[in-house]
Amino acid sequence: MDLTKKKLGVLLSTGLEHPNLETAVGLTQTALDRGADVYVYLIDEGVRALDDPRIRALPERGAKLFVCAYGCQKRGIPLRDSDRLTYCGLVVLTDLINGTDRFIALN
Repeated sequence: MDLTKKKLGVLLSTGLEHPNLETAVGLTQTALDRGADVYVYLIDEGVRALDDPRIRALPERGAKLFVCAYGCQKRGIPLRDSDRLTYCGLVVLTDLINGTDRFIALN
């Protein structure tokens, strides 16, 4: 199925040990393969997924990666690689929810 010009939003709020990480990576990669614009938002324990190489590679494939700055601060995760991702807050999350054709929250 061609998803060109469709927008998919994926929120990940669970940590590295949770199966939601595999689901998020799989959905995101499949959507990118089919031509969708993909927006990934990491929040709460999901900010720890920045350590996963599959998540870190998503911007290279064309996904837009957003990370909750407050979630990083609370967990002592330094803000880095801001040229590949965007640190932001809940206003951006609201914009993603409202601006995508489909939004999936993996909690």
